[in-house]
Amino acid sequence: MDSNLAIVYLSILLTLLFGVSLIVFRQIFKNRKVENALSRLQKKLSKEKGTAQEYYELGSIYVDKKLYAQAITTLQQAIKAAEQEGEENIALIYNALGFAYFSQEQYDVAIRQYKEALKHNPNYITALNNLAHAYERKKLSAQALQTYDQVLELEPNNPNAKRRADKLRRTLVPSA
Repeated sequence: MDSNLAIVYLSILLTLLFGVSLIVFRQIFKNRKVENALSRLQKKLSKEKGTAQEYYELGSIYVDKKLYAQAITTLQQAIKAAEQEGEENIALIYNALGFAYFSQEQYDVAIRQYKEALKHNPNYITALNNLAHAYERKKLSAQALQTYDQVLELEPNNPNAKRRADKLRRTLVPSA
């Protein structure tokens, strides 16, 4: 009986160790892939002019690494390249640039970037959510609520917009 219990405990322990090992190795490979892309793009873009996609990819890596100043510079280069190339997905770049400014608490500039993204793609849900969040941070609750309502018109089951709009409604209209 005791040996069976020991075997069960040992099996559970080995299963847990295997699971943790898988998670660790997966994270290592993911980080290595990002670092390789970062190195490759930095080398290439320091030597020659790149495409909007390459600048956007590098800027996104900088955002993920919380290197917002570098991200802003790189994403601005992505916008210039996208305008020259006639890139259709320029809204993604403006949204990422807005996020980089937002992360540095430069909410006015972030709002401008999100609005620019929406000029290029008026139904861009992520940019609308980000714009509403920036309005919230600026204490512009009415604009934030209006923007969240726009999100909900386009995507009625958007959990972020639902939650934040409900919260704003409670603060704007105090219960009696």
